[in-house]
Amino acid sequence: MRLMGKVALVTGAGGGIGRAIAMRLAREGASLALLDLADTLEETAAAVRETGGLCASAQADIADPAQVGAALASLRERLGPIGCLVNNAGITDQVAPLVRMAHHAWERELAVNLSGPFNLIQAVLPDMVAQGHGRIVNIASIAARGGLFNQAGYSASKAGLLGLTRNVTLEHARHGITCNAILPGLIGTPAVQAMPALVRDDALALVPARRTGEPAEVAALVAFLCSDEAGFINGAEIDIDGGAHLCQVVLGSAREIRERQAAQRGEG
Repeated sequence: MRLMGKVALVTGAGGGIGRAIAMRLAREGASLALLDLADTLEETAAAVRETGGLCASAQADIADPAQVGAALASLRERLGPIGCLVNNAGITDQVAPLVRMAHHAWERELAVNLSGPFNLIQAVLPDMVAQGHGRIVNIASIAARGGLFNQAGYSASKAGLLGLTRNVTLEHARHGITCNAILPGLIGTPAVQAMPALVRDDALALVPARRTGEPAEVAALVAFLCSDEAGFINGAEIDIDGGAHLCQVVLGSAREIRERQAAQRGEG
């Protein structure tokens, strides 16, 4: 119950990693403020309440500062000031080569994945500064460092999120606020499980752990970063990807190359 007495806001809480985070923080004792556009948001809220946790939810487009402000005012009135913010909401819908990516698609990806977290951080900072304490966790991606083929908008927005994380630390660590980024790799969400087998298996072949991560594993890391135990971890970028961020070039083992090729063909 490390988070007893704290109010935690989780965006993108309607499913996948966001739902896992909400459930873990509730088990740690936090009161939950949930934000999403998806109708499945209420399913998460109901699941939190079934555990006995205090929970309030609101639907809003995080890319719109006015909607964020209205939603935060409502959640704050019901639960009190936000002490922990988890910027999990994001989209990965825009798949196209750079030369064919529509401008509106590029702008929407940056608006949700980068401006959205900015809007939320800006909204909760005054209360955190006043309390002399706060925890902000930004869910980025290994694409923030390595890029992602045909997904320039996603990669650029997640790279920008790392820069935003650093600046929050530089400006507000003195106020007792920590801001850290988590960089998930291939996590076994419903969206990943629904990928074509060819795509999923090819990606798994490049994960040294040879498996997908679990949403619960990401949630456990978030819970730690929201706790007082993580008070001196600030401006950090933490990979949770089974080693996928490491160099994958093999120069000293023909056997490893053959095993990787077999894995990519789905032979084991």
